[in-house]
Amino acid sequence: MPAMPLHIPLATAYLCQDCNCVSNCSRRCPACASEVLMGLAGVLNREVVEEVVPAHSYPYVTAMVA
Repeated sequence: MPAMPLHIPLATAYLCQDCNCVSNCSRRCPACASEVLMGLAGVLNREVVEEVVPAHSYPYVTAMVA
């Protein structure tokens, strides 16, 4: 029997550091009962931020005329 597709919103997705399973349980991994979980939203939920190019300020220097 093929596995059923599962939808886990990123805000509630947790990666088990012991068995690398993703679930929506924040206390204990349902696959291996480990408590070493990492919330994926903090790692993968990147906001699009426009890169700000710093404006360089160069001092005004008069040209020397010979």
